[in-house]
Amino acid sequence: MSSNVGAAGIDPQHVVVTEPVRGSDISVQLHYVEMLDGVYAPIGLRRPPGSGPFPLILFASGNGGGGMAVVQDFTQNVSWTQEQFLKAGYAVAWMRYRAEVDYAYDRIGRLIEDKRQRRQLLNRGPLEYEDVIAIADYVKTLPAIAANRLGYMGMSHGGEMAFKIASEYHGFRAMVASEPAAHEFLRLKPDATAHINPATGLLDVESMLMREANKVRARITEDVAVARMRPIVTPIFVQGRNSDELQGIFRVCYDLLVELGKDAQWATYEHEVHGFVYVRRNDKGAYAPDAVQLQAVKDSIAYFDKYLKDGR
Repeated sequence: MSSNVGAAGIDPQHVVVTEPVRGSDISVQLHYVEMLDGVYAPIGLRRPPGSGPFPLILFASGNGGGGMAVVQDFTQNVSWTQEQFLKAGYAVAWMRYRAEVDYAYDRIGRLIEDKRQRRQLLNRGPLEYEDVIAIADYVKTLPAIAANRLGYMGMSHGGEMAFKIASEYHGFRAMVASEPAAHEFLRLKPDATAHINPATGLLDVESMLMREANKVRARITEDVAVARMRPIVTPIFVQGRNSDELQGIFRVCYDLLVELGKDAQWATYEHEVHGFVYVRRNDKGAYAPDAVQLQAVKDSIAYFDKYLKDGR
């Protein structure tokens, strides 16, 4: 510990609280991680037995917000998938990041950091995917983590963030984008099936019918999407869900990667639950993954094994 440790035994500048995890022998370390602009985001880090260094997978689910309470809930109640990764020798961490700002990614441009009067100056506030980049840089400094063997697994908006991150940041060795709701990244043009929420005036793009990839392809802003995908060098495993309204979006993400010569993999699964790769406890308090969930998580671990366990 540093010399900043207070009477409570906690360093205020490096807060880490350890808690047991229900039904597991592996506890969680709850960290508050400083973001680029000086605010803090929470993660829940768990490591396999031993001293490491371990490859690490950062896990993201949906939109941001909710803070440490969400990290604790997911760690205690949505961690069957992480348990399989722990058994496979990976360190794992749930993250929370700031809430998504509707279409800010399209409107406000690249984040620039400068100095004014010897203090930090930003051209805009960071967005949620930039919090993940800050978290990635933080976990690479931890002594039990193999800094050059970092992976990312994101679902829904977390899946879209995989593309936003990989377009600008090359610090992940591999990514899984599960059911990536990437309409903003692809700059999807709304049609008559999209609705405005009268209470907020915000467009509900996800109400659009986007099951078929060929129809989605006709509605994306392809030159923008291609320009955003072109810098990607990170291998990405795109996972679809056959019955999802956004299945066409999922497939177009993969198709564009392949057409640009990127290292990409595709699989699609039949399941009734959006976010099926993250198994939640049932009403009896138990994890009961079905055959599809077992296969999808097995496929995900095998994918990361190719890139994070090759000894490079």
